Order: sequence, then C-alpha cells, then structure tokens
Amino acid sequence: MNHLEACIALNMIPQMGPVRLRRLLAAFGSAEKVLLASADQLASVEGITHAVAGNITRWSDFADPAEEMNKASKLGAHIITAKDDEYPPALREIHDPPIVLYVRGHLTERDRQAVAVVGSRKATHYATECAKKLSFQIAYAGLTIVSGLARGIDTAAHQGALAAKGRTIAVIGSGLGCLYPPENAELAERIAASGAVISEFPIDTAPDRQTFPIRNRIVTGCSFGVLVVEAGANSGALISANMAAEQGRTLYAVPGRIDQPAGLGSNRLIQQGAKLVITAADVLDDLPLIFRASPELPAAITPAELSPDQQKVFDALGSEEASFDSVILTSGLTAAAVSSTLLALEMRRLVKQLPGKRFVKLV
Repeated sequence: MNHLEACIALNMIPQMGPVRLRRLLAAFGSAEKVLLASADQLASVEGITHAVAGNITRWSDFADPAEEMNKASKLGAHIITAKDDEYPPALREIHDPPIVLYVRGHLTERDRQAVAVVGSRKATHYATECAKKLSFQIAYAGLTIVSGLARGIDTAAHQGALAAKGRTIAVIGSGLGCLYPPENAELAERIAASGAVISEFPIDTAPDRQTFPIRNRIVTGCSFGVLVVEAGANSGALISANMAAEQGRTLYAVPGRIDQPAGLGSNRLIQQGAKLVITAADVLDDLPLIFRASPELPAAITPAELSPDQQKVFDALGSEEASFDSVILTSGLTAAAVSSTLLALEMRRLVKQLPGKRFVKLV
C-alpha cells in the first residue's frame, strides 16, 4: 500500500477526525505505519479510544482505496495528500489540516494568494450585490476567491469571480458525489473548469450539520484573509471568522445596516477589530508584499471593446430599462451566462442594476 492509499483509508475510517489523524501521524510517522500498528499501540496515543483503535485495525471493513480513486476519476476528480505540491501550503500550517483533498479541477500556485468570502445563506439583496462586486474586483486583481458553494453569499462570491474570469475555489461540506445544494451543480461545473471544487470527505459522504462547520476551517485555511459580507448574530459565517482568527488570518467585514439583524454579526466583528471594507481596495491595499505592483481594479471600457456575449447582452438591454428575464429571452444566452455578463458590464461602468432586478445602459 502506498502513501496515498493509506491516507485515503485513514480518512474513511469512522470516528477519526483531523485532530486524531494528526496525533496518529505524529506518533507513528506515516499513514502506512498507522494502519500496520496494533490496537494496543494505537490506543496508547492521546485521544484514541479502544473503539477507534479497533476501527483502524479493521480499516478494510470501511475503506477500499482503489475503489475510492476509481469513483473520483469517474467524477473527473483526483485525490491529493499534504505531500503533493498541489496541496495548499497555507493549509498545511493549520492545527488540523485534512489528510486528503478530493479535487475537481486543479489547485495552482496562483491560489496561494486567496481571499475567503463568507456570509449568510439567506442574504439580503444588498449583501448579495456586495459579495458579487467585491469578489469580481478581487478576482480581477489576480487573487483567488475561496468560498463554500452554499446558497446566498457563497454563491454570489463564486459568481463574481467567474464573471471577472478569475479563479475561484469551492470547498464543499459533502463528498463530491453528493454535491449540495443541488441547484448549484451548474455553478460547480463552471468553477471546476477554471478553478477547483474540493472536499476532504469521501466521495459518497452526504452533507449534515457537522460537515459544514468542519469544512469551514479549509475555507479559511486556504486563504490569507477572510471577508465576511453579511452575518447575523448566530450566523455560521461567525464560525469561519473565529477559525480565521485562530489561524492568524486577517479578518475583513462589510458593514451592515444597524437596524437590520442580518448585519449584526458583521458589525460586531468590525467593533472587535475586523477591517471595515467598503471597496476591494480595502483588501488589496494590504498586499504590498504579495504583489510587485499594486493590483488594479477593472477599468471602464467602451461598447466597441465588448466580447461577443457581452455585446449580445448589451444590445438586449435596448434604449430603456429591461428585466433580467427579457435580457435572457432577447440575447439567447443561458441565465448563468447573462448573470455573469451583466455583472461584468456593471463593473465596467456600462450597465447599472435597478431595484427589481432590472437593468439599464449607462452609455
């Protein structure tokens, strides 16, 4: 059994968890040696109960590494360990790094300059637009956007990065074979085509209440900073904020309305020292050591410089304000293509979004 197969097997054993895995690897030196150890040897390690030790000695009852790699391959994915160059260096440094990562797409050296964008699943219109625009600008400047593919702010962050033709990574709270939420399947395909969809969970792991908080440490661990766009007092995004602080990441927050409970958590973070973000420059200004030159935000362009899809959407707007659905009908493009194209046109000062998801030309 090689190192990758041993890591896959350990990751599939019930009741393991990343902290126990870290302790076992520290005690025995390698994943292969952990699987060869006796139950008594395993139980001598702090935090390893006799029940867990028994599961490890019977690892083949729970794991078939060859079959798991075959399942990953059928999904167009591959599996990496911390020994692989593709594994994010910053993730190796956290207290409880995942022993394996399932990757659809590819992680690149460019992803070492990444910003996590997190927030409420039931986001307000204001927060959704902020997440899209800030993610667009940050991705356009060359940074990778990391988020969790969840509804609300996560979805908006990924969409903004894709509209900028930048890189984005989705860290999901399930196995790659049980993508959640299901309505984001098309978005996941687009992310994997130019970035990566990743998970530490075995292929057939269904999402539950425990898997999402567990995955949050990967979202923050892959990033140098975490931007909270909207979070209520009990928002799951605050778990990510706490993890970011524990990992030594820089914390950013977009202010919310003081008369709305949806923004209470993010406003509290600002009170506690998170950097207030109004524009993407508030994040980019913190990066003089990463970039040789200052990252640039999108510049305005003229209609003559539009791509074919941008031209179709621009023309579909006509001379008066138009609804999102009418733009889809007139342009002949998919809803996803129209959404990302409108955002790109808005960032380039050619289009403005009005209340009620209506759009109007500015030139």
